[in-house]
Amino acid sequence: MTALQPTIWLCLAAYSVHVLEEFVFDWQNWARNVLHLPAQWGDFYITNAVVMVLGIVAAEIVPTWPAVALGFPALMLINATFFHVAPVVWTRGRFSPGLITALLLFFPLGIGSMRAAHADGAALATAFTVGALLMVTPIVFLKLKGRPYFDQTR
Repeated sequence: MTALQPTIWLCLAAYSVHVLEEFVFDWQNWARNVLHLPAQWGDFYITNAVVMVLGIVAAEIVPTWPAVALGFPALMLINATFFHVAPVVWTRGRFSPGLITALLLFFPLGIGSMRAAHADGAALATAFTVGALLMVTPIVFLKLKGRPYFDQTR
C-alpha cells in the first residue's frame, strides 16, 4: 500500500459524511432553488452511490494509476469550491448543504492527498481533469433528461 492509499480511503469516508450532511440539510431544495437543477432525491441517491463506488475504485487503483486516483480528491476540491463555498458567496451567506464537511474535510483531505502523492504538474492536470469530468457528468445528465429526445415517457 502506498502512502496515498490511506488518504484516498479517508477521502471516501469524508465523502460519506458529506452526503449525510447534504441529505440532512435538504440538498434537493437547495439545488433546485440556488443551482436551478431539476434534482430529485432519486438523482441524489444514485449519484452519491456512484461517487462511493468511484471512491473505492480510486483507492484501489492508487498503485497503478495514482494520477487518475487523485481525481477523487480533485472532485472533492472542485465540489467544495464551486458547489459549496462559491454559492455561499454568490447568495451572500445562504447556507449550502455540504458546506460544513467541504470546509472541515474536503479541503484538508483533498490538499493532503495531492501532497501525499507528491503530485507534479502533469499529475495535478490529470487529477483535476478527471475530477472535473466526474463533477460535470451528473449535472449534464440532469440537464439533458428534460429534453424531448431523452424523455422515455412518450
